[in-house]
Amino acid sequence: MGSEKRIRLVKEYFVSTIGVLITALGVVIFLIPNNIAAGGASGLAIVLNKFIHLSVGVWMYLINIVLFLIAFILVGFDFSFKTIYCTFMFNFFIDFFDRIIPIYKYNGDMIIAVFFGDILTAIGMALTFSQNASTGGTDILAKIMNKFFGFPMGLGILVLDFSIGMSAGFAYDINTGMYSILAIIVNGTTIDFVLKGLELSINVWIVSEKYEEIKEFVLNGLNRGVTIFDATGGYTQKPKKILFVTLKRRELHELVTKIREIDKEAFFVVNEAPMVFGNGFKEIV
Repeated sequence: MGSEKRIRLVKEYFVSTIGVLITALGVVIFLIPNNIAAGGASGLAIVLNKFIHLSVGVWMYLINIVLFLIAFILVGFDFSFKTIYCTFMFNFFIDFFDRIIPIYKYNGDMIIAVFFGDILTAIGMALTFSQNASTGGTDILAKIMNKFFGFPMGLGILVLDFSIGMSAGFAYDINTGMYSILAIIVNGTTIDFVLKGLELSINVWIVSEKYEEIKEFVLNGLNRGVTIFDATGGYTQKPKKILFVTLKRRELHELVTKIREIDKEAFFVVNEAPMVFGNGFKEIV
């Protein structure tokens, strides 16, 4: 394994670990104390805890071990080591902060619990997802449903999570069930929002007589690639050069500032690129 690949792998596992740690804190501090079953193995564990008083962390170990065993038998080994690692690190952190070294737990207004619990879990899960990993749970059951019943993965996860949320209403009370379903909806929306912010890139099309200077800045100042297209002005009929550049959103301001500095007459168009694969962006896996 090359040093660059090793560094990237270490970074992925580090970010994934931070992600599952933040998610676990959201679950332990806000969701578990208020019995909010916001889907996944943690939500199912919260429901089962009502009937058999094992800790949520222990229940999650049991649930995920059983789910992985069933998946390996029925679906085959279809999970990356990173997903298995994140699943059981998530279990470990929940068990650690809930049972082994208990931390502060918020037991108050349910809306506050849903709001802050979802913010923490969504940020943590988005970080984990951004590294091409997940925390198992309903993802595993959704894979089984997809293989044997042709259920789309996204719909399968949604149905399973909503079922867990509704079961919290039967296990505890109707209000808890409704807050659990609310938490599932808010969590999914927030994860999408955070992921968009983490992964959003920008395409910039630049038309300038001083394209060479702009090209040099993109290559050496931003360390980004640039593609040059030959074009013809529709009005002037003169040949032109168009630069095509893809950047992270945070780099756009620097590029725009430099373009203004080099050529105030430059014409450029900016559009969003929700997902970009390749060198310097998301890895193709």
